[in-house]
Amino acid sequence: MNGYLILLIIAAYFGVLMLISRIAGRSSSGNASFFLGNRTSPWYVVAIGMVGTSVSGVSVVSVPGMVRSTDMTYMQAVFGFVIGYIVVAKVLLPLYYRLRLTSIYTYLQQRIGERSYKTGASFFLLSKTVGSAAKLYLVVQILQTYIFNAWHIPFAATTALCVLFVWLYTYRSGIQTLIWTDTLQTICLVSVLLVMIWQVKEHMGLDFGGMMQTITSSPHCRIFEFNDWGSTQHFAKQFLSGIFIVIVMTGLDQDLMQKNLSCRNLKEAKKNMYSYGVAFIPFNLLFFFLGILLLAFAAQQQVTLPAANDDILPMFVTSGLLGNTILVFFTIGIIAAAFNSADSALTALTTSFCIDILGIEKQETAKARRLRIKIHALISALFIVIILLFKAFNNQSLLDAIYRLVSYTYGPLLGLFAFGLFTKRFPRDKFVPYICIASPILCYLIETIVKEAAGYRFGYEMLMLNGSITFAGLWLASINHGKITSDGNKECSI
Repeated sequence: MNGYLILLIIAAYFGVLMLISRIAGRSSSGNASFFLGNRTSPWYVVAIGMVGTSVSGVSVVSVPGMVRSTDMTYMQAVFGFVIGYIVVAKVLLPLYYRLRLTSIYTYLQQRIGERSYKTGASFFLLSKTVGSAAKLYLVVQILQTYIFNAWHIPFAATTALCVLFVWLYTYRSGIQTLIWTDTLQTICLVSVLLVMIWQVKEHMGLDFGGMMQTITSSPHCRIFEFNDWGSTQHFAKQFLSGIFIVIVMTGLDQDLMQKNLSCRNLKEAKKNMYSYGVAFIPFNLLFFFLGILLLAFAAQQQVTLPAANDDILPMFVTSGLLGNTILVFFTIGIIAAAFNSADSALTALTTSFCIDILGIEKQETAKARRLRIKIHALISALFIVIILLFKAFNNQSLLDAIYRLVSYTYGPLLGLFAFGLFTKRFPRDKFVPYICIASPILCYLIETIVKEAAGYRFGYEMLMLNGSITFAGLWLASINHGKITSDGNKECSI
């Protein structure tokens, strides 16, 4: 496959994104447009875009290969996601709309206090910055290894270009642009999945019925695990964790909630949430169907698969076993998923920092707009620096540790919001930062002790434990009525 053709496709794809950005940003480039799109986003457009936003470029590579070791048991968590989206729509969205929030962490300021507010926002900023940069690093690494190394393009240049592209089509209008570009990228991602499945089917010499028979008869088509309680794939762990993952990583995450809050009203935001949640089931099934077909094709062709699951799809794409055309579609899929995730994170981080740290939510002056653009550029530059640091260390275990660290930081957010929503008590605001920092540390110690003593491995349920410890700490540091401020004075109940 001509490498210049791939570059031409990437350039054309970016050109379309820039065109959409220009059209969407023509009406307004102010802060209200950037933060919430002037609250005029059509719910069905937001729903389509959010499906792709929730899938990083890493997922495109990892999920198809996952079936070799865990079959389709991840679908148990996906079923839990649906329940989680219902909870978010019924509990959190009404709260956010009633308070007319732009940053969801402002709720903590109103309910508990200033330090709680800054703590919640800081946990989000830390988690999203490092986590998003880590995801983008892995995607840039894939593009570099399988495409750009052949042209001797430096890794730093690939990184800078990827981040620059995202910055260019988001810096003017933010959410107002993203709801349309993310919709395009979701459509591209789904189309790429369908094309790759079709390509594998054709190379296996199957019709549609034969393809479905191959999938359903595969031992890897197993979804449910009810027997082994020690397994991280047990139904109870996966399903319950799926519920809480959505509540925390969607409902308590500025990144995904910002798009929901850009809808015209609460009713439309709920429609978006329900449809987006249900769409996750067929969307993830496509990934798993592709993985099962790749394993079946490897057996048919007697192909030796790589040791790492994440290398299965890239191996097929670059080996020529499925034809050269699939490399083009794979490239589009990776870029669509990477840009969809990165542009949303970059916009949310800019929004949170401007509102939660700098306090410029309602400022529409030229000075405030320039400040927001500078913050957007600085966070983009920070992404590049973090990605290059990952490359310099070039240590997969370090990257895994960072992912694990980020997963711990969402637990305190769960505890903070749960305490505010479901109790009438008021924590002493000055103690909240210490409680939120102590909770992940305690979770790590508990996990280490339990693993050594009983051999039990925590999975996603660690999120629930983390939130529970934070909740307990807040309860112990609280009073029944009234509000304790950071200086120790008592205020009236909200």
